[in-house]
Amino acid sequence: MFIIILHYKKPLATVERHLAAHAEYLDGLYREKKIIFSGPRIPRTGGVILARHLTREEAEAQILKDPFYMHGVADYELLECKATKFDTSFEVFLDS
Repeated sequence: MFIIILHYKKPLATVERHLAAHAEYLDGLYREKKIIFSGPRIPRTGGVILARHLTREEAEAQILKDPFYMHGVADYELLECKATKFDTSFEVFLDS
């Protein structure tokens, strides 16, 4: 499981211009069951994506396909983790 943290490096006006393409990219990952949630950081300095069913290499390859990455809108921090304690309602999201 990966936590992907986006750090915007462009003004929000530039982020907004690429937001629809970024959302469409994320929709594809949701359809493939590769991500659990995504959303903006508060304050809006970037975003957070929780990904699953990916190797590190696959996660890195997916980042390269993100329009925010392709247009230089954000830098990415990729954190790999394994949930060892969790609420039982979260169990459905864990890699088997």
